[in-house]
Amino acid sequence: MSTNRAATNEATKAGASFPESRRVGTQGRERDQRSSKFKVQSSKTARRVAVVTGSRSEYGLLRSTIRAVAAHPRLELRIIATGTHLLPKFGSTYREIVRDGWKIDAKVPMQRGDDGPLDQAEGLSRGVAGIAQQLQRLGADIVLVLGDRLEAMAGALAGVTTGRIVAHIHGGDVAPGDFDDSLRHAITKLAHVHLAATESAARRILQMGEPSTRVHVVGAPGLDRVRELRSSEFEVRSSKKTTLIVQHPCGRSAAVERRTMGNILRAVGAGGLDAVCIYPNSDRGHGGIVAAIKAHRKHVAPGRFRVFRSLDQDSFLRRLMSADLLLGNSSSGMIEAASAGTPAVNVGDRQRGRECDARFVVQAKETEPSIRAAIREALALRPVMGQSGIYGDGRSGRRIAALLARVPLTDALRRKIFADLSHA
Repeated sequence: MSTNRAATNEATKAGASFPESRRVGTQGRERDQRSSKFKVQSSKTARRVAVVTGSRSEYGLLRSTIRAVAAHPRLELRIIATGTHLLPKFGSTYREIVRDGWKIDAKVPMQRGDDGPLDQAEGLSRGVAGIAQQLQRLGADIVLVLGDRLEAMAGALAGVTTGRIVAHIHGGDVAPGDFDDSLRHAITKLAHVHLAATESAARRILQMGEPSTRVHVVGAPGLDRVRELRSSEFEVRSSKKTTLIVQHPCGRSAAVERRTMGNILRAVGAGGLDAVCIYPNSDRGHGGIVAAIKAHRKHVAPGRFRVFRSLDQDSFLRRLMSADLLLGNSSSGMIEAASAGTPAVNVGDRQRGRECDARFVVQAKETEPSIRAAIREALALRPVMGQSGIYGDGRSGRRIAALLARVPLTDALRRKIFADLSHA
């Protein structure tokens, strides 16, 4: 597909083209002079790519890239599962990786999932140490992380401090969340290869001083499976209106998060909608959302309100494609929903600033009246599957694998330099 004509010169120089991303620059011709303790020993014929995954949602976004890396003749796949994948409270979702037929090469415990104020900080420290040890054991050449989660930060820090090349998907996005933007932009400054989802995201990476030869626009890998499902199946919506609810905490108190989730659930009930609700992530305040879900469930007729601790990517996308509405503050409402043919209501500020197709996303405040009004407005929208192209054409995974197969594994690429915009 063609790129957005509004692309800036900087983004164009960054390789902003979905059909074929530009090669990372020629800095790799320099000889690696680093101390041997930082050199990575690996096969001369294939480079080892360690994919760090820490949650059900992020693994779903990585699936097409994992397949493409495994299939590439110059790459060897290694998978490190960490974070909420390992927590029964959130569904022990590492089992989804196994069900997909992949070997998990290492499991690294991070958070305990207790919603305490120190859980994230202590989890990060455990993650950095544990992932670093496993990267060393696995002989990884490249560490691949996605997004703004704590697990991605741990993987990036572990990769940089053990001398690996760090590649980052979805850098340059904007969405404040809890401390999501802080983590995402910090990962950008740690990473050596930037795999941006949009041209605007690539421009932001350039504004952070990253050289244009290291920045590539590849699209959003989460759309890869949406495209495949669109072409293979047709979801028929029932006559009864149904909403898919995905609401995550924003780092506030459990009481505030519970009140907001309560407003969402009451607005759904007032609209006469059936609902499918998925548990939140492990960010601070998640206990309040879970409490609201459990309380609401007691007062709803069986079959009208279905709750899942977790859904694998295919199950989630099929429900998204068959739902009349996606409601909450998940990035899926901004990225995948329009491509799946489903309008979205984005509640609150968690996704503030993230790019979306505004024709099919209705913004709502966290009050019940605002959410009710937004639901009515969104139900009148009729997006067409595959109509939105902001985040690419659904072929990101293979582009990413091709880039990882050719980036130079050298000291020149490991060395971080700041590029002024005038020279980017």
